[in-house]
Amino acid sequence: MNLDTKSTWRDILGMVKVSVSPAIFSTWFSQTHITKADDLGERVLVEIGCPTSFAKNTIESRYFGLIQNSISKTLGKPADLTFIVHQNPDTPHPIKGVPTPLFDEQGNVQEFVDSLRTARIKPSFTFENFAVSGSNQMAHAAALAVSESLGSAYNPLFIWGGVGVGKTHLMQAVGRSILLKKPESLVLSCTAEDFTNDIIDGIRNKTTQEVRKKYRKLNLLMVDDIQFIAGKETAQEEFFHTFNAVTSAGGQVILTSDRHPIEISRLEERLRSRFEAGLIVDIAPPDFELKCAIVQIKSLERNIPLEMDQIQMIAANAESARKIEGILIKIMNEVHLKKSSITTELVESALSHGEEINEKLARSTPEQTIDAVCKYYQIGKRLILGDTRARQIARPRQMLMYLLRTRLGIAYEEVGRLVGNRDHSTVMHAVNKITQLATTNVQIREDMLKIKNVL
Repeated sequence: MNLDTKSTWRDILGMVKVSVSPAIFSTWFSQTHITKADDLGERVLVEIGCPTSFAKNTIESRYFGLIQNSISKTLGKPADLTFIVHQNPDTPHPIKGVPTPLFDEQGNVQEFVDSLRTARIKPSFTFENFAVSGSNQMAHAAALAVSESLGSAYNPLFIWGGVGVGKTHLMQAVGRSILLKKPESLVLSCTAEDFTNDIIDGIRNKTTQEVRKKYRKLNLLMVDDIQFIAGKETAQEEFFHTFNAVTSAGGQVILTSDRHPIEISRLEERLRSRFEAGLIVDIAPPDFELKCAIVQIKSLERNIPLEMDQIQMIAANAESARKIEGILIKIMNEVHLKKSSITTELVESALSHGEEINEKLARSTPEQTIDAVCKYYQIGKRLILGDTRARQIARPRQMLMYLLRTRLGIAYEEVGRLVGNRDHSTVMHAVNKITQLATTNVQIREDMLKIKNVL
């Protein structure tokens, strides 16, 4: 079939874009392409390339009909679809943070890397490898808008949320984008503690003017954990004047915090009013699907090949992107030490014995876990440890065995002994069952999270 696949796919994506949110389109469709199109007479067979197996599975299971209808309307005949994992040769790899063609020459690439280092920006923090869902869609859109119109879109941009939800990633993605487009821009990312220490050193060494020059001449100032400036009079005084100097000269200020400005105690009112004068957006904890996307992205960054069930297992057992990174590091260490391939058992071992588990071991015991599960499901200990196979008892019992195994790292045989002297194969079945359900059943994931919070 004589078909310009690139222009045809652009037309098809234009139709798809109308039917989905910008965040969904950016996350799932932006890097897809047609790899092959065969005219079968009355029908056309179209093969669609997706950047990862997770993207392929998600698009195929959720948006098959939408794409099929869009293709049929564009080509004027019924379409049959197949999906494969295939990188778009016309799209830079989204994980590695490779600069655009502007930096094709090696010298320019090194210059760009040096500029990121000077600005204290991690090269991997890009918009392309930031997974978007409903929990962070507004913050992502705001950061994109700022990167396209520095100093005028939202100034300041204040992003707040819990630990490990992606605040720093989004903030530094703006800085990276600016340096990529305008290498001469003066950009700096720092923490509130860095700023405070610079002020203290400036006073001690009588170099205050140099410190002020460092911060007040910037085109983009990004400050992480701004809540830690509260209560420090000199630091707040200097930051107030720095903020005014940067913004009045047309520069941009981006701030992150673990709480809304109104909830930051001992913050000067004049600073609070300036923070509230811009756009304040929050990032909620990631849902299961977003965590799966984060696992996929971060595993690709570290060249860790994971199967879909392993990705879902990690996502079901991690509450944040930071914990996902910790689990992946543990998996890498296991692979290198044991010189083995990645198996489901190895992933399970990493989940059972990681730092997150060690922290929980110090706070909970098997008895406390049993009590927590019984209290949550409102059933007696005698029932959950007994022989009844009624569903309303069997599922909580499986959850209990899952938590004892994966959260406390107890051996299968010992878990079986604790839960009514059951065989280790029964425990293995329970762990596998809850792991599988956690990937598809919202209620199971909510139960798991609430019980963990109790522990």
